[in-house]
Amino acid sequence: MKIVLASNNAGKLFELQALFAPLGLELVAQGALGIPEAAEPFHTFVENALAKARHAAEHSGLPAVADDAGLCVDAFGGLPGVQTAYYATQFGYPKGDDNNVRALLEQMQGIDNRRAALVSTLVAVRSPQDPEPLIAVGRAVGEITRAPQGENGFGFDPVMFLPQFGKTFAELSPEVKNANSHRGQSSRAMLALMRERWLP
Repeated sequence: MKIVLASNNAGKLFELQALFAPLGLELVAQGALGIPEAAEPFHTFVENALAKARHAAEHSGLPAVADDAGLCVDAFGGLPGVQTAYYATQFGYPKGDDNNVRALLEQMQGIDNRRAALVSTLVAVRSPQDPEPLIAVGRAVGEITRAPQGENGFGFDPVMFLPQFGKTFAELSPEVKNANSHRGQSSRAMLALMRERWLP
């Protein structure tokens, strides 16, 4: 079955393709089909992911899956949340992973409560009007380091320290990361839902 991924993020596509492969599902990035990015006007991951999935399904005529993910920092009341991708722009930096990490570390200087969660909400629809979207959430809880560590991954991986491993996500192998990450958790939950409800 071919499913449109409502994202043009190469890192997300790479991770999700590997996670969805066991079901024989082929993920195609919406950009490869000429589908423009959807508006994300909402304040929750689930609302934005649903809007993106419906948009991609409408433009492609195919089932679609969307991931809305972000960093929720305890000391900031759960922010940046859905604005994670644009976090650096609030502080005068251009949009981008490296600048997001820089801005976060600057904003957290002098803050002792470093607890944070990376959250991934996956939403899948069979059609634009699907009344029963599949929704799966994954959370990886850790602590924000005081400096980047590790070369793997993307996003906030270099500053997301996982006490159970004594390492950041960026210091883990892709296999270990996928087994424990927020996106790995939400993907496994989504695959279980698809098996149960979509596949014969």
